Amino acid sequence: MAKVKMTPSEALVETLVAEGVENIFGIVGSAYMDALDLFPTAGIRFISVAHEQAACHAADGLARVTGKPQACIAQNGPGAANFVSAMTAAYWAHSPVVAITPEAGTLGIGTGGFQELDQMPMFHEQTVYQVRVNAAQRMAELSRRAFYMAKTYNGPTQLNIPRDLFYGVCEDEIYTTPDITYGSGPRQSLEEAAKLLAEAKYPVILAGGGVSQADAIAELKALAEYLTAPVVNSYLHNDTFPSSHKLSVGPIGYCGSKAAMRTIAKADVVLALGSRLGPFGTLPQYDMTYWPENAKIIQVDVNPAVLGLSKRVELAVLADCREFAKEVFTLVKAAKPGLEEDKARLEDVANEKKIWDDELEKWSSSTNKLMHPRRFLWELSRAVPEGSIVATDIGNNSSMCNSYFQFSGARQHISALSWGNCGFAYGAAMGAKLGCPDKAVFAFQGDGAYGISGIAEVMTAVRENIPIIAIVANNYEWGAEKKNQIDYYDNRFIGANLRENPNYAQLAEDMGGKGYRVENYDEVGDVVKDAVASGKPCVIEGVIQGGEEVLAEPFRRDALKKAYRMLPKYEHLNVK
Repeated sequence: MAKVKMTPSEALVETLVAEGVENIFGIVGSAYMDALDLFPTAGIRFISVAHEQAACHAADGLARVTGKPQACIAQNGPGAANFVSAMTAAYWAHSPVVAITPEAGTLGIGTGGFQELDQMPMFHEQTVYQVRVNAAQRMAELSRRAFYMAKTYNGPTQLNIPRDLFYGVCEDEIYTTPDITYGSGPRQSLEEAAKLLAEAKYPVILAGGGVSQADAIAELKALAEYLTAPVVNSYLHNDTFPSSHKLSVGPIGYCGSKAAMRTIAKADVVLALGSRLGPFGTLPQYDMTYWPENAKIIQVDVNPAVLGLSKRVELAVLADCREFAKEVFTLVKAAKPGLEEDKARLEDVANEKKIWDDELEKWSSSTNKLMHPRRFLWELSRAVPEGSIVATDIGNNSSMCNSYFQFSGARQHISALSWGNCGFAYGAAMGAKLGCPDKAVFAFQGDGAYGISGIAEVMTAVRENIPIIAIVANNYEWGAEKKNQIDYYDNRFIGANLRENPNYAQLAEDMGGKGYRVENYDEVGDVVKDAVASGKPCVIEGVIQGGEEVLAEPFRRDALKKAYRMLPKYEHLNVK
């Protein structure tokens, strides 16, 4: 459309409409009320949350399941500050979230006025682009730019707006920014990658989050099947290859699949598709150093900053995962036409999976009256309907689920990843449910993480009729940190016990949702089925065992040492 006269608030809202924004998350605030007043008429649903962190997580969850930029908005100062942690989660997940952060008015900046804060520096390290609107006439231009950059760099951006610039008159043109596509990579790199894969004795493909984001599973499957290459998922990206496929061996990383780790350890060539090969997802686990240090690594990603960053790689390729896999498949077929399926490798994969499945089942077979957390997860993983979306938090229980929840397609596993902030899952699940209303959506959290976000946001889900299902693993403790205090601090528990937890199921009922308190593993399947059928916001509280005998190994053995004290006052605290 041609430039027409409008107010800056109208320019912002019309840009949101042009970019396909249908939902925006936040808490009502005077700083942006002039734009807020336009949302209903524009067809934008404003979803009022209990805390701005959940608003940003919800935008993140919606962006992850749709693959399109989504928005959240906050009051200036304290409201915008509450976005910081959630924006960091979006940054490390490469999620295109646009945070709209009104700030103090242009004439008040620097005077220490009410709710004044310099809002740009605190988002600097966890955004791919920031901009401050510096004139009302630039509102549409800069708003549009924030969405364009979120798409271009597949990450969060900040649109900072002095609150007086929502008012006035400007001339603006409204249009939609183009989608960005990446190619398959340089021809020389493609040919070299095809040669390495075709000549490999035991090729393994590591499917990272980029596979899901690029919708590249079909292309990955074709390449893996032609090479008879086992496929492992990167840490907490269990949705990047169908778990039922004969070449799938599960996720590596903390509490992941031993089959996957033993398999990648055998590789002489690893194709890392859409993974930054982050240190947390490749550290030794189960007393197993599984990363193949002598293998030739081909790393493919659309972000040049991560190529070769954490691991030495033989070949670094800046490319779209889907386009790369498609082109390399063609080149491998040309180099080795009619390549036959490697029966021995398939048998090896099947054998590794069986050994691990048997071990996992044994770990999960407890019949204790008070549920073992692994038994709870075992039952949950079999009760969650196929095609569901599961948002997982951080902590002992949430990380332990890395070896249980399995998925058939992309964009089904939404997790806090390496930022690992407690309270992620519930807000993300709300956003995911809005993006995929026909799918069952679960938020899995321990009681500690649930206390940060879930309790308050159940009220949001009830008010807004967002029927997600929270699963709270209640062991009355901060399990991951308690395990550290067991192993490194001689069982001195400070802040780790949560003795007076409320009845979360009853709280859900009190807020207008449905609540279930599960104490027997035999009840889990029926409860999940009933919750899915209810069509209401639900909370399933699973009361489980805690303590040393059931907790997983510490997250960070590489970063902890047994307590050593030098001053006489503290010598009794030494741990040998």
